[in-house]
Amino acid sequence: MSHLHADPAASGAAPGAAPRAPAAGIPGSSLPGPFPVGHYAGALRTKLRSFARVQLLGELINLRVSRARVYFELRDADGAIPCAAWRADWEEITARAGGAPREGMQVVVAGGCGYYAGSATSSPGFSFDVLDLRLAGAGDLLARIERLRKQLHAEGLLDTQRRLALPALPRTIGVVTGEGGKARHDVLAALQRRGWAGRLVWAFAPVQDRHAAPAITRALGELASVAAVDVAIVARGGGSLVDLLCFCDETLCRTVALLSVPVIASVGHHTDRTLLDDVAAVSCSTPTHAADAAIRVDCVRARREQAQAAARLREHGRRAVLSRARTLVSLSRAPAAHLERQRTRLHQQLREIRASSRRRAEAEQRVTQRRAVVLERKAAAELRECRERRPRELERLSLALAAHDPQRTLERGYVLARSPQGAPLTTAVQASAAGELKLRFADGELDAQVRRR
Repeated sequence: MSHLHADPAASGAAPGAAPRAPAAGIPGSSLPGPFPVGHYAGALRTKLRSFARVQLLGELINLRVSRARVYFELRDADGAIPCAAWRADWEEITARAGGAPREGMQVVVAGGCGYYAGSATSSPGFSFDVLDLRLAGAGDLLARIERLRKQLHAEGLLDTQRRLALPALPRTIGVVTGEGGKARHDVLAALQRRGWAGRLVWAFAPVQDRHAAPAITRALGELASVAAVDVAIVARGGGSLVDLLCFCDETLCRTVALLSVPVIASVGHHTDRTLLDDVAAVSCSTPTHAADAAIRVDCVRARREQAQAAARLREHGRRAVLSRARTLVSLSRAPAAHLERQRTRLHQQLREIRASSRRRAEAEQRVTQRRAVVLERKAAAELRECRERRPRELERLSLALAAHDPQRTLERGYVLARSPQGAPLTTAVQASAAGELKLRFADGELDAQVRRR
């Protein structure tokens, strides 16, 4: 940094004031200086800004949006660069890119080096000032997670936990979370709000680093080995995709899928989604929601409703006992009078039954008599009709029969020719063949012979 030099303005001296004497350097050192920190920081900012603006390719991680700035990291296998953009510029950049990128996506950013020199009350910081952005793909991290999700789905491990029955009111709940995290307090507050009085088994484990996934796997295995544990909760607050990467561990997901205890996953916030959320029996957005999902019965309200029902039952029981007691007291005062009243009531009911039966019998008898009269009249009418109609029918049939009598035909002059055997002869050929005939007239029968010409 040979171009650095002592400058009263840069060292913080007021205009017009006498310059302060430079501080003594380190004895024996051949390095130039000492320079004021602000002077050096300004020179460093100028030097970094002079670097050529370039385009970088990497995976977008740890996206954070503040009131004025947007911060994220660009990573690949060999390194990482902190990036930043003004929020107004970021909205224009993402609009040109076709939408805001998500964590783990591969992007191309354009810009240059930037450096904030800081002050007496704020820390300095280096960032790559982003001027433009283009979505390049899902990124290796998201691609690996998606491949693992498809593999678990093909093996049927995404549905095994969902087939387990969640108890409505578990007696013992196991919770895997960080010992000092806010998720622990959220779970306790939610369980206390619902009035749950069961047993809580804590299994503390790191929830963010390369050791987190094995530790969470061991903790869940230990909770599942406790026979009293009815359901297990894995809780953690929000974070970036890298922070939640341990919950996408293949061993952890396979272990959860094979557990016989239902697991409720509560990792991150509403927008976060890990493989553990896909494998677990229930996926919740917050630790509070996870506690509500584990205790589906509002114990406070249930106790209140139970107390109200018990009070109503006691009141109804008291009233029933008092009513029966009053009845017994009234009966014990004059049993003969009560018996007489009951006897009178029974006699009255007996008279009513007899009168009703008599009226019913009389009504049935009247109906029967009416039916008998009707039937008698109908039979007499049928008999009269038969006596008047049958002689006429016989006379008509007699006339019809007489009209077809063969004797009537003979009386009109016809003759019936028959063979000696008595067979009727209807043609001359038959008569000639027979030779001898029997001729029947109206008044008798004669024998005849056929004379051939």
